[in-house]
Amino acid sequence: MKKNKLHILFLARWYPNREDPMFGLFVRRHAEAAALFQPVSVVYVHATDGLHATYEVERHQSGNLLEYLVYYKKPEATHPIAKLLGVLRFWKANRIAVKKLEKERGAVDLIHVHILTRLGVLAWLMASQRKIPYLITEHWSRYLPVNDGFKGFFRKRFSRIVVKNAARITVVTKNLATAMQNHSLENPNYSVLPNVVNMQVFKPQEDKPKSKAVKFVHLSCFEDKSKNISGLLNTLAVLKKDQLAFECTLIGDGMDFERLKSYAAELNLNENLRFTGLLEGEELATTLATANFMVMFSNYENMPVVILEALACGLPVVATRVGGIPEMINKENGLLVGRGDEAALKEAISWMTKNYQHFDTKKLRASVADIYGFEAVGKVLNDWYLEAIKAL
Repeated sequence: MKKNKLHILFLARWYPNREDPMFGLFVRRHAEAAALFQPVSVVYVHATDGLHATYEVERHQSGNLLEYLVYYKKPEATHPIAKLLGVLRFWKANRIAVKKLEKERGAVDLIHVHILTRLGVLAWLMASQRKIPYLITEHWSRYLPVNDGFKGFFRKRFSRIVVKNAARITVVTKNLATAMQNHSLENPNYSVLPNVVNMQVFKPQEDKPKSKAVKFVHLSCFEDKSKNISGLLNTLAVLKKDQLAFECTLIGDGMDFERLKSYAAELNLNENLRFTGLLEGEELATTLATANFMVMFSNYENMPVVILEALACGLPVVATRVGGIPEMINKENGLLVGRGDEAALKEAISWMTKNYQHFDTKKLRASVADIYGFEAVGKVLNDWYLEAIKAL
């Protein structure tokens, strides 16, 4: 590695892995963006069942991006100290990966943590010992009042310490920054870090085939508590009774997939819906691009990258006024409705079926490219890294 380059270490709590290729995909996109400017090494550890050894290490490299994924054996629940043993293996798995990547690439110059709290503590300890800076990016919605998931004396105590001592705290929305600060997670440098969209993959489809039925799409992790897909299905059932001709494609998989699919059948929606399951890459982008608009009816969110991907494909968006969505969606690119307001969602979808063609596809796409592209986000990250090194 050249001496004039920084070695950036990503410690990621969420990251695509062999059990779930979509888990924390937005973190990988940040790593790919940063790697356009500096060598980036990613460490991700994952508890799993069925390992022959206690630890298994996977190494992947693509250009400037080096990934070490360490899988560790999940302690059996009946073990008398299963929880403690799991924590110890988590720490050791991270140490194994860091040791390997530093042997390969040299000492780390800066640590970038993605998701608190354990990895924030690890970064704080490593940075103190090595006299290097660390940044934190938080993606988790647990700080939001509607979620109320930031609990526990020790979690709060250690989170406040590591946040206070970080060179910068970055979040994907202003809304999340405010929520964290309301929990006394104080730092003078809070910044918004946009999610990344692959503009080469997500792009408009030319000359969409004409259809009597308007086509719209929903894309999520099929976790109903947050995404409120059941509320969307209730609304679609009413629209069907009103004789609206529509086709809704629901993309994704998750804990509530089968239950929601059965619920759709109970609502007599099978003829109007298509459940694709998990889609990735070109297949996902193509399916998105064939729609006329996107619909999300979430109860809470941060910055859904799927909305940005839809805009990159030239689709206007109907979504709820929650989390960071109002920071992305306005009258120029879609419609906002209140959380849980099925009547308002019905009216918004009805309006969009008649007016989606009036949105300028090129303007929708351009609004994403200038802020959320790999180059744009990578430059922002690189500027922060250089600033943190200089400040230290």
